[in-house]
Amino acid sequence: MINRREMLALSTATVAALAGTRTRRVYGYPANETITIGTIGTGGRCRSLMRTMQNVPNVRYAGVCDVWDPQLERGLEMAAPGAVATKDYNELLARDDIDAVLIATPDHLHVPITIAACQAGKDVYVEKPLTHKLVEGQAVIDAQNRTKRIVLVGQQQRSMPHIQKARELVRAGRLGKINKARLSWNRNFGDYRPATPDIDPKTVDWKAFLGGHAPDQPFHAFRFRNWRWIWDFGGGILSDLMVHWIDMVNWMLDLEHPTEAVTVGHNFLRTQGYWETPDTTQTLLSYPDHDLQVHFEGTFANARAGAMCELMGRDATLYFDRGRYEIHPERGKGEYEELVLGQGRRGRDFYENPDGDLLHLEHWVHCMRTREKPNTPAEAGVTAVTSAHLANRALRTGQVARWPEA
Repeated sequence: MINRREMLALSTATVAALAGTRTRRVYGYPANETITIGTIGTGGRCRSLMRTMQNVPNVRYAGVCDVWDPQLERGLEMAAPGAVATKDYNELLARDDIDAVLIATPDHLHVPITIAACQAGKDVYVEKPLTHKLVEGQAVIDAQNRTKRIVLVGQQQRSMPHIQKARELVRAGRLGKINKARLSWNRNFGDYRPATPDIDPKTVDWKAFLGGHAPDQPFHAFRFRNWRWIWDFGGGILSDLMVHWIDMVNWMLDLEHPTEAVTVGHNFLRTQGYWETPDTTQTLLSYPDHDLQVHFEGTFANARAGAMCELMGRDATLYFDRGRYEIHPERGKGEYEELVLGQGRRGRDFYENPDGDLLHLEHWVHCMRTREKPNTPAEAGVTAVTSAHLANRALRTGQVARWPEA
C-alpha cells in the first residue's frame, strides 16, 4: 500500500512530468534537450535533409514513414536505433515520443499532413511548394496559427546570409525604383529518355499515396516516380522551381501575389506523352499596384543562366543566386559591389557554401527551442506558390489568369 508521503511524491513527479511535456511543446526546448523528429516521405530529398541534420546537435530521428517499401527501409537505416517505421503517417503523429515532423511527400499531400501534424501538436518542416491548390492556403495558415505550431517551409534562400544582406540593400533603396525582375531556373537534361520503372505494386501503398486528395486512379509506376510532372500530384517547373525566386521577390519587395499571369509552355524533349507539365516554360507576372513586371524562364533543354534572380532598379541591378550577389550600378550611380560565398559557375542549383539546407534546418530547430516566428512560415509558403498556381492556370487555359478570379 502506498502511504500519504509516497502518494504525494508520486503526484509531484507526475505533475512535473506533465509540465515538462507541456514546457517542451508550448514554451520550447532547452538547448541540451534532444528534439525527436519523424520523417514523412523518405525519398531522396528527405534523406538528403536527414544527412544534413546530422550536423545539428541534440536532434534524433525517432520514426520514419513512406508508402513504398524501399524508401521506407532506406529512411529507417538513417534513423536512430529503435526508430519506428510505418506507411501510415497518422501513426507517427499519434506518438508522444515524436516532437516534430519533416514532410517531404509529393505536393498534393503537403497541406493535409501539415494540418494533421499541427493538430497533433507537432512542429513542422515541410518542403515547398506548400500548397498544391490555390484554395488550400488559408486552411494551412489557420492550422499553424490556431495551434501555435512552428511551421517552416523549405524555401531555404531566406536563411542564406548573402541573400539576407542583399535584401538589406534593396530595402535601403540601393537599387532605386524597381520596375522589373528577371528569374530563371534552367537545367540541361541532355538526351532525356523517359522510361517506366519496374516497381512491384505490392511494395506500394497506392491508396495512401493518393491520400484521398488526388483523383482515384490505378497504380502507374511512371506517375508514381515522376509525380512532379503530373498535375494530380505536382505542378511542374513553376511550382517546383519558380517558387524559390518568387519567394525572394515577395520577401524583398513586400509583395503578396500578382494581379495577372501569362504563361507559355511546351514539351521539347522526349517528355511528351510522359510528362503532363511542360519541360520548357516562360511566365510573365504583373503587379500594377507596384509598377512591377516579373519574368520567369525555366527549361530542361539548356542550362544557360542556371538558377538566378535579378531585380532591375533605376539606379542599379541586383543579381543573386545561391552562392553570391552582385550590384551592377547604372551609369553614374555608384560602384560595383559583390559578395561571393560559393565557388563554381554562376547559377548553380546548390553550393557547398552557403549550405542553405543546413542553415534552414538550424533555423527550424532554433525556432522550435525558442518559439520564435520562423523566417518562412506558412504565410510565406502560401504567398510564394500562389504565383505558380496563377501561372499554371494561365498555361492550362491558354488565357490570362487574374487574381482573385483564379
